[in-house]
Amino acid sequence: MYTMDSSYTNGVSDVEEMEMGNKAGDTVELVGSCQDLFVIVSSVEDKDQSHSEKRKVFEENLREEDLQLKEEIRNNLRCVKIDITLEVCKIYADFLQLRMPMKQTNLNLLGDLGAQKQPPLSAVYNKDKEYLFDVTENSFSNAIKCRIIDFILRRTRFEPKDGSDLSFGIDSLLDDGTYVAAYPVHEEEVLDQWIEQWKLCSCSGLRSLYDHETLDALRNYFGEKIALYFAWLGFYTMMLIPAAVVGILCLIYPLATLSKHKPSQDICNADNVTMCPLCDTCDVWPLNETCVHSKISYVIDNPATLFFALFMAFWGALFQEMWKRYSASLIHHWGLTGVSLEEQPPRPQYLAMLSDDVPQHKDPVSGRLEPRPDWWSIKLPRILASISTIILLFLVAVTAVISVIIYRMSVRAALALSIDESWKVSILTSMSAAFLNLIILFILNKIYDFLAEKMTEIELHRTQKEFEDSLALKLYILKFVNYYTSIFYIAFFKGAFIGAPDDYNRLFGYRVEECPPGGCLLELTMQLAIIMVGKQILNNFQEIVLPWMYRRWRQWRSINDESGQQGPRWLKDYFRVHFGTKGLFDEYLEMILQYGFVTIFVSSFPMAPLFALINNVIEFHLDSEKLLTLFRRPVAVQDTGIGIWFNIITSIGSLSVLSNAFIIAFTSTFIPELVYTAIGGTGNLDGFVNSTLSVFNVTDYSAGQQSHIQQNIELCRYPGYRFPPNGDDNEYKLRPIFWHILMARLAFVIVFQNVVWLVIKIITLAIPDVPEKLQLEIRQERYMANSLILKHEQDRAKERQEVRLRRTTTHF
Repeated sequence: MYTMDSSYTNGVSDVEEMEMGNKAGDTVELVGSCQDLFVIVSSVEDKDQSHSEKRKVFEENLREEDLQLKEEIRNNLRCVKIDITLEVCKIYADFLQLRMPMKQTNLNLLGDLGAQKQPPLSAVYNKDKEYLFDVTENSFSNAIKCRIIDFILRRTRFEPKDGSDLSFGIDSLLDDGTYVAAYPVHEEEVLDQWIEQWKLCSCSGLRSLYDHETLDALRNYFGEKIALYFAWLGFYTMMLIPAAVVGILCLIYPLATLSKHKPSQDICNADNVTMCPLCDTCDVWPLNETCVHSKISYVIDNPATLFFALFMAFWGALFQEMWKRYSASLIHHWGLTGVSLEEQPPRPQYLAMLSDDVPQHKDPVSGRLEPRPDWWSIKLPRILASISTIILLFLVAVTAVISVIIYRMSVRAALALSIDESWKVSILTSMSAAFLNLIILFILNKIYDFLAEKMTEIELHRTQKEFEDSLALKLYILKFVNYYTSIFYIAFFKGAFIGAPDDYNRLFGYRVEECPPGGCLLELTMQLAIIMVGKQILNNFQEIVLPWMYRRWRQWRSINDESGQQGPRWLKDYFRVHFGTKGLFDEYLEMILQYGFVTIFVSSFPMAPLFALINNVIEFHLDSEKLLTLFRRPVAVQDTGIGIWFNIITSIGSLSVLSNAFIIAFTSTFIPELVYTAIGGTGNLDGFVNSTLSVFNVTDYSAGQQSHIQQNIELCRYPGYRFPPNGDDNEYKLRPIFWHILMARLAFVIVFQNVVWLVIKIITLAIPDVPEKLQLEIRQERYMANSLILKHEQDRAKERQEVRLRRTTTHF
């Protein structure tokens, strides 16, 4: 879209122009009838003299900005209701570079190209070129007007002009208690229509997640930032449909071929195969006890697993590219293509943390003197402290995982004494450990949320965007470690370093865990399912129940609850939950973590896309219901993308390729089966289970271990590729087949990731970020806008020349 050149300005600032207009005695034109757009609320019981002085100066300065203020007192709350004039809207539309529709009649000057343009042509508004634009009262929605009011509130002084240069902004007044709230007021009629519309959307299925009319209405009422979140959530949810369908098909395939799976048949028919004890106090057990376990494992670990991993790798790349195209179309549809976001002011918290002796420097954009902390003496020590804290929290997460591992080993040993079936011991141990891990994750997450925000505060980020980006990255890293450490352990480390029965590796005196003959993929799937589904349930509980309880508590504490329920709209909104500057932060973080479950470990959990799809449909309607019924109306924020979250998604895509390659190579039985089929001589899996089990002489156990073995046997079997007890130097050492399989696994990882990344690169290059049709439309609109301006400038220059010529002729 077109952006006007700065050379068209006349050099007069917005403030100077406003003052000149006031001095000239211009009448003030209200945008429509007087209405309560925005309110700032203070407590009647606040007797602090300094607060009163600040409020007086602040509100007087707001009136000087031509804002319309009206005071009302209810429930010991003093509310100042704010309205705005059309003239002020025009001034700040120019300053904020808002796009406004150009006069449709001017398009006729462009001939056929202008006649073909159906939607109104828009451009960045320039007050000096007002003759180009069709700006009326209806050009500014209430959301835009509230955004302009918020912009003014954040830059208005609350101390006399001879005071500190940093004494400005509603945020500082909220922080020190001068005001208790500042928020846009919900539009009663529009809100009721929205609530009714969302009830209809809830019944209209998945189409409502992708409906442009719904997104346009969201954008007009809540602003682009919130609309983009719902657009991304809806797009992501729709993209999950093919992934969920393929995941279901990859689940149907092993169910249909289970009866033909030779390894599970061999395990179920192994009546005479005795396995070595699973713990120091356990007895030997028959291999066929894991018959059910082996069949369930095949449902997850089968040839379709490789196909699904490949499919999801390409799906992730396609999702990223298609989102870029869709968001480009959406941004163009909203008239934001090429719009640069305005410079953000310094955060009040940032200014408050800086001492008076910090050197002052002039900001190149605003021209204000601001404190700028020295990098080496002030910022670097704080950043190092933050990094150290992150490392400490990382170690806490690892310690929690180790604790769960110890719990699992001790519970396994305890259950083995009372339960004979080893597969039941394995299932019960894994499930209880997964639930325990979920509880620990939930507790650690609360600690991480608190500490991450504190660490980000001390890092002295100047703007809100810098603060949010740093916090997002920090919290994602912490929660990534928190959620995924136990999963990485099961996927890549459990059963990899158990040693041999004559010399088991131990952790705090316990034997390290080993995988059953069917592998650890089933346990990995259980861990993923419990954590993913459990996290979604807990998050949904927090997002709906807790804000509702908080709102009811605020109403209960109010002096007159009935007044709060039946009073004016601003009072009803006051009892709602403050949306805050990080209102969408938790929503994005939750979805990005879910995206990690769907992609990073999808080869071990084919149902992950389906669970994510179901959750997201619910999430879409829960989030919209929160905005409409629980939260105050947020300030409309202009945005042109989802910011740092897309960078995190891109990083997850690269990590998922490597992760799934390692899961298939080292956790799945795919590679051992492939090697056995290739070099075993039979060309099939006959005898495969027997080839994966080594032999151990029971007499080689210690006396204490032997005392727990109740059966009279000489040899037992255990998973591994080791030489039998033949009395030579190779006894219990690794056989050559182990190294062959290891080399095949490493080769698979290298081939898999390089082939996938090559195809992803081809997909990225083949699919342009902006559709060709849209590129042509943007070029046409840029050409039309430039031509229109040039045509007007030529006509106006010709008119001025004719006027001068007539004056000269008249003079002579």
